[in-house]
Amino acid sequence: MRPTRKKYLQYLNPLELLQTKKVLKSNPTLLTEDKDKGESVISLYQYDSEHVECKIPIKPEEISISIFQESKLYWLNLDTLNKKSVETICANIGIHPLIIEDILSVHQRPKVDEFEEYFTCVLQMLYYIDDKNTIENEQVSFVMGKNFLVSFQDDSHRDLFDPIRDRLKVPATKMRLQGSDYLLYAMLDSIVDHYFVVLEKLGEQIEKLEEEITKSNEDNYTMNRINNLRKELIFFKRNTGPVRELIGNILRSDNIYFQQRNEKYFKDIYDHSIQIIELTENYRDVLTNIRDLYLSQTNLKLNEIMKFLAIVTTLLAPATVIGGIFGMNFDRIPYLHDQNGFWIATVFMIAVPLLMLYYFRRRNWF
Repeated sequence: MRPTRKKYLQYLNPLELLQTKKVLKSNPTLLTEDKDKGESVISLYQYDSEHVECKIPIKPEEISISIFQESKLYWLNLDTLNKKSVETICANIGIHPLIIEDILSVHQRPKVDEFEEYFTCVLQMLYYIDDKNTIENEQVSFVMGKNFLVSFQDDSHRDLFDPIRDRLKVPATKMRLQGSDYLLYAMLDSIVDHYFVVLEKLGEQIEKLEEEITKSNEDNYTMNRINNLRKELIFFKRNTGPVRELIGNILRSDNIYFQQRNEKYFKDIYDHSIQIIELTENYRDVLTNIRDLYLSQTNLKLNEIMKFLAIVTTLLAPATVIGGIFGMNFDRIPYLHDQNGFWIATVFMIAVPLLMLYYFRRRNWF
């Protein structure tokens, strides 16, 4: 089957035509299956103002609350959500079973949970896939204690935290001097800032589509492309909209692990989340206007075609009437047996439409 034909056969499915399949698939109670997951890759960063040490890989059985010394800070990162590894680590550091379920359920709405011993939050990292023109998500869960932060990532092939790892290697930085709440801020800030990158990609696609429609390029699948962008924008909004509420809960939290001096950094993320929501709403309005513009142009083209057909039909009407009269089965019809009868009828068939055409032009009907 030709690639182009295969590409457009999907629109024979009404659900695919609506382009909402990805949005409807969002049951947060379904746990991920381990059969498609590999082994978890676990890394442990131990650092203070003067030294930093990274242990990778490290086994889940080696992780316990006792290894987090009071005098140092720790970042434990787990790539690939292997159910056994997650449960082992969470059991060793005393994480509630409900939090474990949230970590393993990769379709969670962004949210926070507070306990006496730790603070947890869940949100989605988003990536724009240029080859497919779609958005993919990866759930990230955080568990923060007094001097440690544990992060759980669903995908080991993509990561936004490499700049943070590089900053940890630089001595006397805020990352090294301040607590685990600053590390949490840095990671949340990386995720939210990347939302702008994804939104910019969507904006480029919307601008490109608007330009093509404005130029009136023929494309039988323009509405499908509009619906596809609409679907991606809904998916983006569903995963980024609640982040403002998440950051707001952190700012309102009286958890002892959040230092007052780091509050301004979370306020900066809150401002960015508001900008994300506003830009998303703007793009939604633009996409709605593009759809209305496309439908208006389609209706205009249809009206032009109907007007052309109406004019042709009207111009042919006199010839039809004259031909019908002289085609009647009567013995006596004027000029029926005249040797110039044919030419007289032909002249009328041509002259009358020409006069009608002149009249239509004078009235500016076309």
